[in-house]
Amino acid sequence: MIASPRHFDWRVDGRVATITLNRPERKNPLTFDSYAELTATFRALAEEGSEDIRAVVLTGAGRNFCSGGDVAQIIGPLVDMAERGDRDGLVRFTTMTGDLVKSMRACPQPIVAAIDGICAGAGAILAMASDLRIGTPASRVGFLFVRVGLSGADMGACAMLPRIIGQGRASELLYTGRFMDGVEAERWGFYNALAEPGAVLGSATRIAEDLAAGPTFAHAVTKQSLHAEWNMSVDEAITAEAEAQALCMETPDFARAYRAFMNKEKPRFEGD
Repeated sequence: MIASPRHFDWRVDGRVATITLNRPERKNPLTFDSYAELTATFRALAEEGSEDIRAVVLTGAGRNFCSGGDVAQIIGPLVDMAERGDRDGLVRFTTMTGDLVKSMRACPQPIVAAIDGICAGAGAILAMASDLRIGTPASRVGFLFVRVGLSGADMGACAMLPRIIGQGRASELLYTGRFMDGVEAERWGFYNALAEPGAVLGSATRIAEDLAAGPTFAHAVTKQSLHAEWNMSVDEAITAEAEAQALCMETPDFARAYRAFMNKEKPRFEGD
């Protein structure tokens, strides 16, 4: 079961959970604690007892999404570790941040990010790791690692970002650390759609509600297949999808949808 978090806001409305990064005075930066708690939450969504939550919205408070790692609480301590020669401590941190992305990709519920304002560094990674992204024209997305002397190889960015926007565009963003505005992000395919600032959370929530009303098991299979097939040949993917689709055909939702279609009715998916 999912414990009440201390480092971000958690709300469940019907079958949709909303995670709100809530340090608006600092543009919602991440800390060691929020990394760990987010990872635990997404892992819990994959466990038995979380079936009633069928989609997740990820957003930030105060007209910003997330400014990345907190400079004082994360970046400073990491510099101290490096100067002390504590490489094991650095690897523990980078492994922990990567575990957050792994937990987001492994949780069966679709994640819809609602992005306004600054979406930078690790915040851009959280957006990238979501399944769908709704942004605003004025939002600014930046993979800023190069600006602090780090590589673009952070939390899976070199693997995932090219698959979303293409190799050349991802290379440009990761080498330069420049921001792209919302219009460019939508044109490049990073955003699925744009909404006005006051409407972006509502737009993302409506998408999440639509997904939550759909066939839960089938959505989970789609998400798992999208992730797993990155490392497969086309022939291997076709074979894997044959097995996956056969599993979906065994669900009551599949039979329910067939009977609704035959009766010229809209199917009501129960998630089983």
